Amino acid sequence: MLKTTHGTVETPAYVSVATQGVIKTLTSEEVEATGAQLLIANTYHLHIRPGEAVLKKHGGLHKFMNWKRPIMTDSGGFQVFSLGFGRDFQTGKILKKESENIIELGQQPKLLSITPDGVMFRSYHDGSEMFLGPKESIKIQEQIGADIIFAFDECTSPMADRAYTKKSLEHTNEWAKVCLKTKKSKQALYGIVQGGKFKDLRTESAEFIGSLPFDGFGIGGEFGADKGSMTGMLDIVTKKLPENKPRHLLGIGHLDDIIPIMKSGIDTFDCIAPTHYARHGMAFTSKGRLDLKKRTFLLDKKPLDPKCSCFVCQNYSRGYITHLLKANEITPLKLLTFHNMYFFHGFVKKVREEIKKGKI
Repeated sequence: MLKTTHGTVETPAYVSVATQGVIKTLTSEEVEATGAQLLIANTYHLHIRPGEAVLKKHGGLHKFMNWKRPIMTDSGGFQVFSLGFGRDFQTGKILKKESENIIELGQQPKLLSITPDGVMFRSYHDGSEMFLGPKESIKIQEQIGADIIFAFDECTSPMADRAYTKKSLEHTNEWAKVCLKTKKSKQALYGIVQGGKFKDLRTESAEFIGSLPFDGFGIGGEFGADKGSMTGMLDIVTKKLPENKPRHLLGIGHLDDIIPIMKSGIDTFDCIAPTHYARHGMAFTSKGRLDLKKRTFLLDKKPLDPKCSCFVCQNYSRGYITHLLKANEITPLKLLTFHNMYFFHGFVKKVREEIKKGKI
């Protein structure tokens, strides 16, 4: 169980991603109906728009978006670093190269100036220069008002070499201490473990961050070329962190990741998969993923998943949703988003129950 000022979360739990204070296409009431217990919003995006002063004026993000359950906010560090590199090279936390650009080992994002105090970068919104560091991140997150906030860290690119990754840990470690000193609120503050795909650096980071008086811990960054590397790294990291404090895995949680993640000792994890795939016409089901954009589904009278009890599966056919997608309507995105989130939360709940019974 994870206790917060806005209620208790049954763990392990999947955390729905509400980047800009919303799950795209759904109201907060609909999000709750999917079984969501906890959301994670994005400090970087909320800082740029509408701004933390606006959120504070409205009484914080909970009241602004009418969400009565717990919220996390990340520090903004991942977005500062990833938007540059990820945009240029289409890479993620598990390394994938799809562009024709040449990536050199050790390369970092463009338009960044990293100092002991933080990072100078360009806003994705208007191109203006902006600065974000540990002090700024904590102060912004305090005004946003989430239950759980994260320390500012340097998230290295998937192509960063060992030498650069080790150097970046110095920033992350120093910034972690600054975040602890800066925080004045009663929000829970999580430190973040980095170290990239290097086991010794992950161990070093987990030992150092784990020694600090954080309320919990996030595990961030990229893990290497495959999911086997990720699970191996998680086993190393979780064994080094205090057992009596929660661990959150940042940005990873596809269906085939969930059981290994839970078995490794992760309490909460966030992933955009349910909503991202929904907006591309895809549905998760007990028989696998369906691409509802295919015309072959037009004559299909079955629900998305005959085993699912969500309102979408109780009321609409695959054929109808395919028709709406072909007609470029907005409604199918809403229906698929609701179903996918309901499916994910239901899947995690079943796994959680199996863990309690000792079957996993």
